[in-house]
Amino acid sequence: MAFKIYTKTGDLGKTSLIGGTKVLKSSLQIECYGTVDELNSHIGLCNDLLKDKHCNEVLKEVQDRLFTIGSSLACDPDKEPLMKIPDLVEEDIVFLEKHIDIMTEILPAMKFFILPGGHTTVSSLHVARCVCRRAERLCVHLQDENIFVDPLIIKYLNRLSDHLFVLSRYAAHLLQVEEIPWIPRVKK
Repeated sequence: MAFKIYTKTGDLGKTSLIGGTKVLKSSLQIECYGTVDELNSHIGLCNDLLKDKHCNEVLKEVQDRLFTIGSSLACDPDKEPLMKIPDLVEEDIVFLEKHIDIMTEILPAMKFFILPGGHTTVSSLHVARCVCRRAERLCVHLQDENIFVDPLIIKYLNRLSDHLFVLSRYAAHLLQVEEIPWIPRVKK
């Protein structure tokens, strides 16, 4: 018999954390890992749009780390989960920094703020970057509400948004698309 995707257990607006605790689907904790899931979907789209093997491999690794983060955020902080949850490690952040540095070496120095756009791939990477920043803010909010968030999660999301910004520039470079400078309108 095939596994059914619908359980009907959430029909009244509640869901279970890993550990069994029922919470409202509108809880901050659910919002956090739901936003990480949304980010993962955007990264999947970006990966489908990018036509660079190395970038594709890096984004697949990022998607794996986002599942790790989502698993951590889905745990009841007051209960030990029965299943083994994968860990985020400092090397995951170093991995992002290494790839930021590699791309930065190839790119021209930034001399202006950049508007998202110029190509669907570039714009999609900027959308992913913005969702990543939202996930980071929500995790900080969760932490501020005294709900445990592994500090590496916030650090990783911060570095990932930097990575996505540089990757958007790198994608423009690969696609030979000019970056769109922001030229602020000032009253004379």
